[in-house]
Amino acid sequence: MATAGTIKRKHLLPGFNLTLGVTLSYLVLIVALPLSAMLLKTAGLGWSEFWRIVSSPRAMSAYWITFSSAGAAAIFNAFFGMLLAWVLVRYEFPGKRLIDALVDLPFALPTAVAGLALVTLFAPLGWYGQFLEPLGIKVHFSQLGIIAAMAFTSLPFVVRTVQPVLEDIPGDVEEAARTLGATPRQVFWRVLFPLVLPAFTAGTTLCFARAIGEFGAVVFIAGNLPGKTEIVSLLIFIRLDEHNYPAAAALATVLLAVAFLSLLLTNILQAWQLRYADKH
Repeated sequence: MATAGTIKRKHLLPGFNLTLGVTLSYLVLIVALPLSAMLLKTAGLGWSEFWRIVSSPRAMSAYWITFSSAGAAAIFNAFFGMLLAWVLVRYEFPGKRLIDALVDLPFALPTAVAGLALVTLFAPLGWYGQFLEPLGIKVHFSQLGIIAAMAFTSLPFVVRTVQPVLEDIPGDVEEAARTLGATPRQVFWRVLFPLVLPAFTAGTTLCFARAIGEFGAVVFIAGNLPGKTEIVSLLIFIRLDEHNYPAAAALATVLLAVAFLSLLLTNILQAWQLRYADKH
């Protein structure tokens, strides 16, 4: 008879120690070391020099353009991504698989190609621009173009986080609500939306975090005018081109901090939402 001391604990994954070691090694080499090098370069500046760089008028203008554009893109994708996920899950129509595949196109498409495509559409003589410009809607070389580029590259995050949750919701949940007299609008807002809210929140935040770091798609359509259409990523590139690596590292640290805090707040909010759902 085996005793408690002789029973070996079995892991679900075969070769757990090996796979864990490979995973941690990969994270250290690909993620931790580059970020550590950047933070060490920033730490070498000292607080006063760091603050002078990150609080300069040009940097503050770039922050405002970047974060406001990313926020607008995230809000747009939150609405449109939720709607697209709902249509893909709830309806059958010709071309559904094609549209479902196109959702992932921004992940596979080089961002520079996305930028060129947007220029083709929204330039003054572009497919859309030739009609928008006479109406006073300027997308090319404007903040609206930055928002369009950020929205295009970050759209899949909302769709791909909400879609599987919608697919997993049992149909009898809606039937029960309708049996109790709920209208379709009440079924959505009071029954379905609370179930997808954690995934919806995570997808929207990932959109924002992805958008603030966008470079390739924005650089072609924005015009890159300091104080008007210059984003932080472009300013970092300019500092690198000037061989001013400490300044580039300082600006990159600000973007890293904002992205990390947004993801941290999302995790906290998701945990609270799940606890609230369990209680109710």
